Amino acid sequence: MEYKVFLDEKDIPRQWYNIQADFSTPLPPPLNPGTGKPIGPEDLAPVFPMNLIEQEVSTQRWIDIPEEVLDKLLMWRPTPLYRAARLEKFLGTPAHIYFKHEGVSPAGSHKPNTSIPQAYYNKTFGIKRLTTETGAGQWGSALAFACNQFGLECKVYMVRISFNQKPYRKMLMQTWGATCIPSPSPETNAGRKFFEENPEHHGSLGIAISEAIEDAVTSKDTRYSLGSVLNHVLMHQTIIGLETKKQMARFGEYPDIVVGCVGGGSNFAGLAFPYLSDKMNGKEMRLIGCEPTSCPTMTQAPYVYDFGDTACTTPLLAMHSLGHGFVPAPIHAGGLRYHGLAPLVSKALVEGLIEAKAYGQLQTFAAGLTWARTEGFIPAPETNHAIACVIEEAQRAKEEGKEKVILMIWSGHGLIDLAAYDAYLSGKLQDTAFPVEEMQRLVAELEKFPRPAA
Repeated sequence: MEYKVFLDEKDIPRQWYNIQADFSTPLPPPLNPGTGKPIGPEDLAPVFPMNLIEQEVSTQRWIDIPEEVLDKLLMWRPTPLYRAARLEKFLGTPAHIYFKHEGVSPAGSHKPNTSIPQAYYNKTFGIKRLTTETGAGQWGSALAFACNQFGLECKVYMVRISFNQKPYRKMLMQTWGATCIPSPSPETNAGRKFFEENPEHHGSLGIAISEAIEDAVTSKDTRYSLGSVLNHVLMHQTIIGLETKKQMARFGEYPDIVVGCVGGGSNFAGLAFPYLSDKMNGKEMRLIGCEPTSCPTMTQAPYVYDFGDTACTTPLLAMHSLGHGFVPAPIHAGGLRYHGLAPLVSKALVEGLIEAKAYGQLQTFAAGLTWARTEGFIPAPETNHAIACVIEEAQRAKEEGKEKVILMIWSGHGLIDLAAYDAYLSGKLQDTAFPVEEMQRLVAELEKFPRPAA
């Protein structure tokens, strides 16, 4: 049996796929919260460089990847595609399970697929410093790495609970020359309120985003960089799915089910969108996004216009949202603790093109342990959500006696998350109830804004 497929460097995709070209109706536009009217590119100029704004609003199907970006991506790309034959044997399933291994990047996750082009476009636009937020630290370390490659300064606001749980992520960022501080912090107006109320506030991605944006718009030669949610970020990640399609062809198979974990939505979109293009053209398949039960944006949140951050500094985005004031439980999958969902993924969900499932923390760590003890690689807590779904679908295939092909994105390794595994193995982890009433209260406050067209 062939266990893995590598592509030659010459086979790396040289264009990104922009799914906006193939939706039957346009994505609802971002709105000015004061006027309720669509914003223009100039409204985003204080936050992002214009060359990235142009990608954000583009409906061109294919966007060329600059040679300077390809040169950096070739440090680890193309990434391998594996057959999880040992997990198949353990489960006794007739399903064929494949995983795209994105943990081989310098930062250990899929995140550099967009941090590298974002740093490049900011550099060519004349920007000297980038600010950002990070949950579990995967994005912060990826941007620190990219800024180091292109000679930019980098400041990262890390959600405090993850800052405390994952000190080695901070050390990664510092090793690459970035500054990393816990959020909420006393350094910004957006963070100061929460910090003064409770210096040990767990924080949230929404708060950290507010701090990073405030820093960017009030500092010289600085722009903000986001690691998920936005259109151009998801487009950069499609290099994953485009590589995977070539590799699956070498295995001689095509997926019946495509699976990925979802926080903001970038790694799931990176694998799924090139396949979603096939589905929109008549191919039969299921695409499943997996999230925590404690932050069920896809499975329980309504489709609304909401702010992307807690301090309400962003435009209104059409997305599934738990309410911008929602502070998720301090689970170890910090990268999935976001109140909203990428507008492009939200649209795909609304149109019934993708499915969503939610899993409890204990079930996901049990799945991660099964994976580590069969396939060897230790997954990130975020990745464990996708693994839980894969195991569930493989067991269903066994019950049905069907030889299904299941494809998963292995979004990052868990070697800096071993404290979380220690907590699980020692019985200290627990599942957290989702506060439905709190979400309903927060979402009710959004009724004053327009409703996005479904």
